[in-house]
Amino acid sequence: MGTWSIWHWLIVLLIVLLVFGTKKLRNIGADLGGAVRGFKDGMKDSSADKTGEGGSSPQVTGRTIEAEVKDKAKT
Repeated sequence: MGTWSIWHWLIVLLIVLLVFGTKKLRNIGADLGGAVRGFKDGMKDSSADKTGEGGSSPQVTGRTIEAEVKDKAKT
């Protein structure tokens, strides 16, 4: 009773096609594909910016700088 057979899914698909129509479903698919493609391109651009011409990335020189932090006591 808790499992969905192939016939259940075919009936659901038929109802969705009747409600939305094939043209609207095709447009939704194209819009979703364009959004995913744009997201991938944006991720590639941001990773290229980080590894690009250095920009604001800190340089590693191999030196260690030691310091001591002292808290000021409020009186």
